[in-house]
Amino acid sequence: MAVKDLRDLEEAAGTLPESTVAAAVRAMRAGGDALRSVVLARSLNALADAMAGDARGLEDVASAPSDLAVLLRMLERPEALEALLGEDPLAAARLRGIEARSKLLEQEGGAVPAEELGLMLGGITPQAVNKRRKAGRLLGLPVGESRYRYPVWQVEGGQVLPGFEEVLNVFGVEDPWMRAAFFLGGNARLGGERPLDELRRGNVEAVKRAASSYGEQLAD
Repeated sequence: MAVKDLRDLEEAAGTLPESTVAAAVRAMRAGGDALRSVVLARSLNALADAMAGDARGLEDVASAPSDLAVLLRMLERPEALEALLGEDPLAAARLRGIEARSKLLEQEGGAVPAEELGLMLGGITPQAVNKRRKAGRLLGLPVGESRYRYPVWQVEGGQVLPGFEEVLNVFGVEDPWMRAAFFLGGNARLGGERPLDELRRGNVEAVKRAASSYGEQLAD
């Protein structure tokens, strides 16, 4: 983006809502190189397509609690899906996947960077947290290149939830998102109870059996 364009936009602040100008300026600054500019332009084009048509429902979109929630609610609108499906037949499935991951990151206290989880574990270093993740002793959810968020529900009383590491070692699936979904979802082999709740009750062996067959359940 040209510096002149950015200055022109900043000078136009008096004619647009402050929040609109601030977001636009930030977007233009983020697109400071060719690759980012292409991604930004195509993303804005898709968002413009998603907002086209009837404005009904936009009040609910605008009232979402976070910028990510605004984006998800926007893409959930039937008009938006119809517009995007014309370009990508898998758009609805991709959106469902994004929504599912977003919910997993928010549940039971959310997920935090290695630094914060280290503090919860008595002040161990981020390097120690990452080392435990690589060794299969902590669950980390990938949120970008070499970046992870750690669900806080795997820690209780300043230590890893009793039995949690044992369950990680017997899982029938490797994908960390699927593992998180296992702990937070009802499980037929546990009478419909969530594995996380059963671990908290001390039913480690039952949760281990359910985890070891989790891949089989998904294939059924």
